[in-house]
Amino acid sequence: MDAIGALANVARRSTERYHEFLRVPAMSVGVYVLPAGATDGQSPHGEDEIYYVVQGKARFLHGALDQPVAPGDVLFVPAHDEHRFHSVEEELVVLVVFAPAEQAPG
Repeated sequence: MDAIGALANVARRSTERYHEFLRVPAMSVGVYVLPAGATDGQSPHGEDEIYYVVQGKARFLHGALDQPVAPGDVLFVPAHDEHRFHSVEEELVVLVVFAPAEQAPG
């Protein structure tokens, strides 16, 4: 199993479906896993975000833009923008980078 696959297994066991594996003040990085048919309940973050789709098929809503996503896609979301994955057809595994490091909701 590759490193991302091992990290995805940790995320699958989490109730939040997210596993952070790196944190420094300038950024934090984790793996987000959404099973087929899942609902992405995230709300806007106070940090910029980059998503790299490792596996799966879904759609991504960012403002008025609604687009399909598949392996290899890279998405950027500025801080505070509404966004979410939806219509998850195949389990979605996404590498997530927050800059600066994600802050706990408050």
